[in-house]
Amino acid sequence: MDGKLFDSELKVMGVLWNEGDCTAKHISDVLKEDIGWNMNTTYTLIKRCIKKGAIERSEPNFMCHALVKKEEIQEEQTNELIDKIYDGSADKLFAALLGRKKLSSEQIKKLRDIVGELDD
Repeated sequence: MDGKLFDSELKVMGVLWNEGDCTAKHISDVLKEDIGWNMNTTYTLIKRCIKKGAIERSEPNFMCHALVKKEEIQEEQTNELIDKIYDGSADKLFAALLGRKKLSSEQIKKLRDIVGELDD
């Protein structure tokens, strides 16, 4: 993929990640309903994603297919956040997340499981 996806482009990708391959019109309909975008705005963003190599277009009906996985983008964005805000220190990010709110016992268990997997 060529270049970073911006927040607006991630909204387009989110529709594809949630719903699978679909037409540009369907993406436009979903985003009009969710955030009020008009068709031209959505089509422009789809074309940007195509140019960056994040979406593949096919006919008929301007069918769109995500070429990048949500997990890849999440990892890329997380690494960027860690580098930019937490001086490259994942433990600082982890501490900040833990300090933000009271965690449920279920969330604490999930975090322990994740940390335990890292020790293996």
